[in-house]
Amino acid sequence: MSGLAPTSNRDLPILGMGLMLVTYFLFSLVDVSAKWLVLASVPALQVAFLRYAGHFVISVGLISRGGITLNRFSTEQPFLVILRAALLMIATIFNFFSVKYIPLTLTSTILFSSPIIICMLSWPLLGERVGLWRWAAIMLGFIGVLIAIRPFDESFHWAALLSLAGAFCFALYSIITRKLSGVVAVDTLQFYSGFVGTITLLPFALFNWTNPTNMIELSMMIGIGVFAWAGHELLTRAHGFAPASTLMPFGYSFIIYLTIWSMLIFGHIPDIWTITGAVIIIISSMIIWARERHKIKHQAVILDQS
Repeated sequence: MSGLAPTSNRDLPILGMGLMLVTYFLFSLVDVSAKWLVLASVPALQVAFLRYAGHFVISVGLISRGGITLNRFSTEQPFLVILRAALLMIATIFNFFSVKYIPLTLTSTILFSSPIIICMLSWPLLGERVGLWRWAAIMLGFIGVLIAIRPFDESFHWAALLSLAGAFCFALYSIITRKLSGVVAVDTLQFYSGFVGTITLLPFALFNWTNPTNMIELSMMIGIGVFAWAGHELLTRAHGFAPASTLMPFGYSFIIYLTIWSMLIFGHIPDIWTITGAVIIIISSMIIWARERHKIKHQAVILDQS
């Protein structure tokens, strides 16, 4: 991973796009492993602990290169860094509880409402102006969420609300990440993401620890943290090769990956409501993405003229 040095002028967009596809493949392996383990009666909090413990061990190894000193773990933004890590942990817990009860296709669809939530929160939290087009896209996106989870239908499962809460936490995590970008080193952010999750979840995992019963479960217990760390690492590297406005659409490969895994491993075929909701959410997010690109280009033209 460390051999991929991002270019200063972001002139390798194809490499960035490729890394995004690999990133979301790795994230799909995290969710597949989590669902497999919780269905095998491994407690969700233990699975979440394993996800962060693996992440933590790798992060400590990387940040400690050249010697272990306290200044390597220090940050001038401790509150935001720890809050960011806590929000990611909470989002993970909600997600791992929900995947036990509802299909991965539905959890991934709900998760991808987070760009819509980010847009909605960008005005009160970041002071960014949200125009008519983006407010319309926000409303459209939440209609898509309602169609996917069908809260007033007899097939509704309460776990969908956990997944939606996870998407909200992930949106807040993303907003804080945006504020810390370029301010706190990536290795430091990775370290605290693993540290907070590991330390917080350790007592809960030990209280009801369940040993693996076969090699598949053991492999997933070990691999889930590696997949998560590698996904976050590649996500960061991808943004070094191409701007976020170029990379954003490739995130929807996550839904495709999980749809395939759901059918092949768990025998879940997405129903028409989940598909319809996913399409509407994607359209909504693409409208927001297009307006963001338009705003960036408009600002660039103004700067060139000045």
